[in-house]
Amino acid sequence: MDNSVQAHNRVFKKEALSVGLMFPLEAYSGDTPLMHNQVELAQRAEALGFSALWFRDVPLRDPSFGDVGQIYDPFVFMSLIAAKTAHIALVSGAIVLPLRHPFHVAKMSASINQLFDDRLILGVSSGDRPREFPAFGVDFESRGERFRESYLMIKQYFAESFPVHNTNHFGHSEGALDLIPKPDGGDMFMPIVGSAQQSLEWIATHGDAWVSYPREPVIQAGIIERWREANKAVGNRGVKPFAQSLYIDLLDNPEAGPKKIHLGFSSGRLYLKDYLHSLREVGVEHIVLNVKYSQRPAAEVIEELGEFVVSR
Repeated sequence: MDNSVQAHNRVFKKEALSVGLMFPLEAYSGDTPLMHNQVELAQRAEALGFSALWFRDVPLRDPSFGDVGQIYDPFVFMSLIAAKTAHIALVSGAIVLPLRHPFHVAKMSASINQLFDDRLILGVSSGDRPREFPAFGVDFESRGERFRESYLMIKQYFAESFPVHNTNHFGHSEGALDLIPKPDGGDMFMPIVGSAQQSLEWIATHGDAWVSYPREPVIQAGIIERWREANKAVGNRGVKPFAQSLYIDLLDNPEAGPKKIHLGFSSGRLYLKDYLHSLREVGVEHIVLNVKYSQRPAAEVIEELGEFVVSR
């Protein structure tokens, strides 16, 4: 088994719920983090047994949206974190394909995988910030078609030598050009984040996994059942992995009950552990935790999660 498969297995497990962290590893108000001590916190997360670190793709600041992610370009920042860690998986969550040329996405991601032991998992989506699209000269309404073209073109250039392609939005080639480097084995694990303006059947056919949004376990169970049905409808052998995100505010009192926050909840660790167990029971294989709304410093939260949640 090569390292890319091992990274995939660490993140998307059939037998247990794995836990990842979303950058920035920081509790902050407003839309822009300070980004202090991110390397040290990433190294600590790896040592504590978190399976993955996730990187956002936010090219432009839109103050009305309220979130700029980790500020730095995901591929550049990913390279820094990869160089400072040893084995933890690196997941883009998610590269906005309609705003980048597929050749650039393919070359950058394949380069990171070649340079850092196949640790990159290339999560992709269609984008959800309408103001960015006209700034790039891209029609927001075309993002679904652009996503499909880009996704399939990246997969084609990973798998084939000197392929022929002809797209509406990303040019054409008659087979005289090739992508270098290519990922080992001619493929890279590419989860689709959100719907990406596609049907579940399209995602089940072409995506390597589906990453969706936080929902109560009973509701998520219904979404996962639809996912299973879509996999069956397109003839997949088994069901491709399902993951989700969750914002948390981990309180000092381990027995504290839940209170809703944006896209998640505040609670003590005991409720969080029970909640994660419920998600695993309905079929969630990986959860990526976001500590933006924490009242406690991220370092404290990561330590407690590592000791009492990830390792148990």
